[in-house]
Amino acid sequence: MKSLLASKPVLWFLFLFNAVVAVAAPFVVDGAQGVATAVGMGVVSLGAGVGLVRGRGRGQRAVA
Repeated sequence: MKSLLASKPVLWFLFLFNAVVAVAAPFVVDGAQGVATAVGMGVVSLGAGVGLVRGRGRGQRAVA
């Protein structure tokens, strides 16, 4: 399961999907629930983005 979650296509999907939901949630859901959803999805999106950046660094080191 860990290797699946660390693959680039899955990380890109998590990053983009959760970022879109985080931006749209306050407009679709009213009140504190929309804000909480946006924060939660934003955290997941940032985590996937960090995974993408770290993965890019590892790939460059392996080539050099």
